[in-house]
Formats: sequence, structure tokens, C-alpha cells
Amino acid sequence: MKITINSSISPVIASFLIALFLGGGTVLAANEKSLLTEIKEFNKPFDSLSVKQVQPVTRKTVKAREKYQGGSFQVLARKQAIERYKCSSCHKDKPVLVNQAMELTHSDIAINHGRKGNELTCIDCHHPDDRDYLEDKKGRKIDFDHSYQLCGQCHFRQKRDWLGGAHGKRVSNWAGDRVIYNCASCHNPHSPRFKKRFPATYSVPLD
Repeated sequence: MKITINSSISPVIASFLIALFLGGGTVLAANEKSLLTEIKEFNKPFDSLSVKQVQPVTRKTVKAREKYQGGSFQVLARKQAIERYKCSSCHKDKPVLVNQAMELTHSDIAINHGRKGNELTCIDCHHPDDRDYLEDKKGRKIDFDHSYQLCGQCHFRQKRDWLGGAHGKRVSNWAGDRVIYNCASCHNPHSPRFKKRFPATYSVPLD
């Protein structure tokens, strides 16, 4: 069989094309190994390092009430990380009989959220009657596990990036079901801005 190669093709590419074309019919000598066999043997020592299956996420998650281009996904649950939840254990119809109750229970909270001089107050985010829920500007109840719905009403650009994966972090694995951090998993909701700092760098020791 005669094979004609265009003269404008470099000799290296021409040799590769001929080898590729004739490879299926090439007969190896008894002591020769195919390229695929050599690759498999080379990788054999590293087989024990491969990940056999996706590691399960052990932290509690909830199915997001939003969708992105990849479909449904999971978000880290928030309520179990709140030390004083349920809020209704204190915030109820009974009168507060303890002096300086707010200072005793919430003195560690410093609200630094919003423009200076026009910072948010508790009721801007927390439901005024049912304290076990948040509330958006339209008066809708929002579960603490889905606080991203509340954050996104103002931080809509960040929420769009968060849904697409450009903002925030993925939990545990790069493969498997998509599980991502909730907004409040990284940001303190009462003071969400991160402090400025120099980027962390690594330098090779000079010894």
C-alpha cells in the first residue's frame, strides 16, 4: 500500500501520522512492549496514591433553595454553629426580668455592617416577632440555614458569583456532589468585612 504525504507537512508530523496509521497493524517482537503497557507499568508504583472514591462530607448540609448552571447543590447548615440558637429560648412573650440582659447575653456582638453612620440594626435582618428566623426587606421569613437568601438581597453581585463558584469555597472535595460554604461560614454577619492584611507568601530558605 502506497502512502502519499503532503510535502508541506514537517517530517516529524509525517512520521507520527505514518506510525499512527500503521500502528494498528504493527507486530511487536517477542521482547518488545507496547507504549500503553510501558505507561501502565510506569504508573504502577503510584496506584496506591490514587483516590478510589469521593470522600463523604461529614458536616451537616442542606439542599440549597437556589439553582445554578450545574443544577441543585448543597450548602453547609448554619444553625448548629450558632451558640445561642434557638433564639426563642430567650426571646419569647414572657417579660425579661434580668437587669442588663442584653449586655449579659450579646455584649460580644459589635455591629459593623453597612455604611458608616447608617449601620444595620438587629431588626434589619432578624425577624421582629419570630426570632428563630431572619427576615428580608419584603417581609419574608428566611431560615438561618439559608441565610444566603438574605445576604443576596443587598450583595447580589457576590451572590451571583457565589452561585457560579467564583466567590466562596467548596467543601472538602473537588469531585462528587457540590457542597459549598454558606455566607456566614466565612463572614461574621455582624461585621462581615475581612481585615486588610499583606498576602501570605512563601520563600525558599536561603541556606
